[in-house]
Amino acid sequence: MNSKESLIGMAAIVLVITPVLIPAIQSFGQEVEQQQGDDDDIAPAPPSIGADIPLTYFGPAPSTVQKELIGPQQLLRSGSIDMNQSTITLPLYQGHIQGSNETVWYVLTDTTDKGNADALGLNWSPKLAYSAPGARIATLLPNATLEFHSGTVDFSPEHRVTPGTNSSNPFPPSETQPGSVGDSDYSPLVLIENSGGHIYNAPIVAFGVDASEINFCEGNPDYRLVHDKVVSICPSEGTVTIELTSGFSFARPVLYLSTEASVPIAAALERATLAPKLVNITTGRDDSAFSAVERIFVFANGPTGQGNPQRQGLNSALMGEGSPLNVLGGIPTIATDYSPLWDINLGVWTEEAINNGYRSRLTEEFAILGFVEQGWITGLGGGEYGSVGMVVNCPIVFRFL
Repeated sequence: MNSKESLIGMAAIVLVITPVLIPAIQSFGQEVEQQQGDDDDIAPAPPSIGADIPLTYFGPAPSTVQKELIGPQQLLRSGSIDMNQSTITLPLYQGHIQGSNETVWYVLTDTTDKGNADALGLNWSPKLAYSAPGARIATLLPNATLEFHSGTVDFSPEHRVTPGTNSSNPFPPSETQPGSVGDSDYSPLVLIENSGGHIYNAPIVAFGVDASEINFCEGNPDYRLVHDKVVSICPSEGTVTIELTSGFSFARPVLYLSTEASVPIAAALERATLAPKLVNITTGRDDSAFSAVERIFVFANGPTGQGNPQRQGLNSALMGEGSPLNVLGGIPTIATDYSPLWDINLGVWTEEAINNGYRSRLTEEFAILGFVEQGWITGLGGGEYGSVGMVVNCPIVFRFL
């Protein structure tokens, strides 16, 4: 589907995500780099707009003093971000499968280990402690590598997505095929049994191949061997570069990774790996006790139109207009409930809301819930709004504000 990506839960849920070119914002007091794609414009405007002084008069963003305050903040600090290409380059780790000794190439993004999260620049997610039913087991060996007890991924299938035939309502797609498929034991979540029982988010990006077979340091990787989101992979340097996705969290524009999904159709449309073991993660409980998930808010029929500043949602994304600009729940530095495991909540604008001109781009969780409470947004077919029972693995990477 070229640059289009999406995310569908069961046969009726679609989430399309297209990586976009986002300008780098160094601080409130520096120039904003204007190198952005035509499909999205989520980066905040410079504070000099409407002021009597130039941008150079403004000081650094408050986030440079305290990360919880307004301003740009890299959350996944283990890699370097290319804002113009909307990618992150992360350390590439090598392990193997117990018994078969097949090679596992993976990245680390999140952990329940606060000390190691700080030391390695990973996201700290205490809620992952309750994801054990959806995790696989690994043993830490004396050479500081992981031996995974199970969980393999086949990257050889050809990724296919054919949008629906209705040009004004092109979802769900008429055909989907994930480009990478995990076996029944595969999950990106790994519980290290002999190291404090901590859980790590460790998505596999290549499997069962030697370093020489995936040495695509200059790009153009063979997607029969690596994850479909990989831009370049370089075992000789121990790095892998992966595409990012744009969205919002509490009205702040963000970038995040999207690597696995729990159902086949979602994995295909997301260009992610099917991770069957993620179906064991309980959905619909959000921030209650012992929940491992956070909510991601998706709109089926948001505003459309190339260049429309209110553009958002699945119809728009499947039409090739850009990312659906989904809204994430809590992320680090602005909430305490972050998890990379996102539970899809699908919203449908009612005909009455559309006719009244209420339909618009929403970027904040409680504003969305307010529209739901007032009856302007419902679930599919006018049904109850809430979880659609699908989990996607989307570690947060960067916030712009």
